[in-house]
Amino acid sequence: MTAYLIRRLLLLVPTLFAIMLINFAILQFLPGGPVEQIIAELTGTGGDITSRVTRVGGETSMPGSRGGADGGGQGGGPRGDYRGAQGLDPAFIAELEEQFGLDKPIGERFLVMMGNYLVFDFGDSFFRDRPVVDLILDKMPVSISLGLWSTLIIYLVSIPLGIAKAVRDGSNFDAWTSGLVVIGTAIPGFLFAVFLLIVFAGGQYLDWFPLRGLVSSNWEQLSLVDKVLDYLWHLVLPILALSIGGFAVLTMLTKNSFLDQINQQYVTTARAKGLSERRVLYGHVFRNAMLIVIAGFPATLIGMLFTGSVLIEVIFSLDGLGLLGFEAVFNRDYPIVLGTLYFFTLFGLVMGIITDLVYTLIDPRIDFESREV
Repeated sequence: MTAYLIRRLLLLVPTLFAIMLINFAILQFLPGGPVEQIIAELTGTGGDITSRVTRVGGETSMPGSRGGADGGGQGGGPRGDYRGAQGLDPAFIAELEEQFGLDKPIGERFLVMMGNYLVFDFGDSFFRDRPVVDLILDKMPVSISLGLWSTLIIYLVSIPLGIAKAVRDGSNFDAWTSGLVVIGTAIPGFLFAVFLLIVFAGGQYLDWFPLRGLVSSNWEQLSLVDKVLDYLWHLVLPILALSIGGFAVLTMLTKNSFLDQINQQYVTTARAKGLSERRVLYGHVFRNAMLIVIAGFPATLIGMLFTGSVLIEVIFSLDGLGLLGFEAVFNRDYPIVLGTLYFFTLFGLVMGIITDLVYTLIDPRIDFESREV
């Protein structure tokens, strides 16, 4: 197993490098980069310029300009070729390029960026005037709360339900639970979130849960027990909305996996030896059937952490990583875009290795040493 882990860790480096290279290259061709946004604001076609351009000592500077230099100068078009730049002083355009790090060749910018990323130096945000690492750490508790609790609830509900459906395959229980699962899948998470707010958060009916936020405004003054209860109270509706679409896939995957194992010869042999149905199911079938279920855990967790929660965070006013990444793409804040991408990708690759380790814990017969990575 040691040799396999070493090979996987060595493969992690070029995989991460290739993903970052592809995304970095794509960003170079996106219109509306940071320089173009500043130009648009200066020419009156953008938003409020005071939030991005400040006058310091008579010179124009951008908050977070260090992020362009230290963060690799991500994004932007060819130097000096910016939409709407006609009539502006070329020296000012050159100053903007320098402050955003766009005055260096693309290859040099990418290599500098990756060198900084190796030590988790993601530079500063272009427009938030804060280090990207600080922004990620600030938003991470919200996303971790949503992701971990949603994944935990999905697995705690779907696995027992899938096993029960497999044991009762073809029964009325199997039919009506399948109907409920299909209905849950058909309802978009964001639409279900709005429904929950209207019904349970003081919309038109009940006022049982808070409308927004992860904790109450007086959270600091609460006792430890009250803090925990307040935290869980705020999580109920977002977690339900985020989990609704995840039950179907895992439930049916668990059911089909158990059905496949139940029909195997070793199950017939175990029953013939007089073993109880419970011991056959959980002593023999469970270990083999759960392998395919565990394979989907990293994707489920990462999806809940970073992709599935964007609209939920917006609806419930939860300031997490999903919302941070969405706003960064919209604002062309490339240090945040690529910094969070690097973090998410590294996390996903490490989770894949952890999944293989869990495989061996569930079934020691699995030998990754004999596999080619």
